[in-house]
Amino acid sequence: MNENGMGTMKIAFASGKGGTGKTTVAVNFAYFLAFSLQQVQYLDCDVEEPNGHIFLKPEIYEKYAAKVMTPVIDQDKCTSCGECSAKCQFNALVTLPGNVLVFPELCHGCGLCVRLCPVGAISEGEREIGYIEKGKALNNIEFVSGVLNVGEPMSGPLIQEVKTEYVDNHIQIIDAPPGTSCPVVKTISDVDCVVMVTEPTPFGLHDLKIAVTVAEMLGRPIGVVINRESGGFPPLTDYLLEKGLHVLMTLPESRDISVSYSMGNLILRSLPAYVEKFMELTANIGRLLGRTLWRNVKWN
Repeated sequence: MNENGMGTMKIAFASGKGGTGKTTVAVNFAYFLAFSLQQVQYLDCDVEEPNGHIFLKPEIYEKYAAKVMTPVIDQDKCTSCGECSAKCQFNALVTLPGNVLVFPELCHGCGLCVRLCPVGAISEGEREIGYIEKGKALNNIEFVSGVLNVGEPMSGPLIQEVKTEYVDNHIQIIDAPPGTSCPVVKTISDVDCVVMVTEPTPFGLHDLKIAVTVAEMLGRPIGVVINRESGGFPPLTDYLLEKGLHVLMTLPESRDISVSYSMGNLILRSLPAYVEKFMELTANIGRLLGRTLWRNVKWN
């Protein structure tokens, strides 16, 4: 338990598509919780395009390379038996007469080939896929971000590396990648709840449905934030009623919010009128989790 008796809690912010305002909501929520005297950790798992740092402005105190295992073939020992390439489900190895080719970008680092090789011709090497940054952000928020190397297809291991930096007795705000592919599953598989940020458009609803299905298959409690609300979108309302999904907060279509975002500012710092919105979000996430997240403190 932390000093407020909250304990560790993992809250992921996800979206079926990019551009819904997922990061905007996540960073402001983290800032609000930290202001209300909670111990907060923000983890940016959107490793292909992390931008939480733009708004939370961390002072980075540690940076280290993230690496994955890559097989190294001793061609002198290799007999070209083909056992490694036949059993590699990711097709990262190809056996040719007198040679085994390794395709590092396809390798998932499982190590099966190392264990299977009957003559011990394969050893474990390393390949750098990106790096991790750790720092202290606004309101003393613990900040962790993963940055994937340009052109690197393997984001899953880097996301897992980010998640090894969990700090006990903190409320963890996890900024997931957009979409519904493997990186999203890797990010939200162990969280306490998923906040889906969507927009009231046909595209937003289409992708929200897919994202909700993924979270449901993982057994995660789900709530929804509607961003850029501008008068209602009946198909979205009908879907949420049909699925029994609670709307945790709505944010309006607002030029002021857009300007604040474009300048790299938190909504709650530049537009304090929205504090009540994030009080509402915090209370509703607490109800979803059956916990109390917010301590009533004076906002200034």
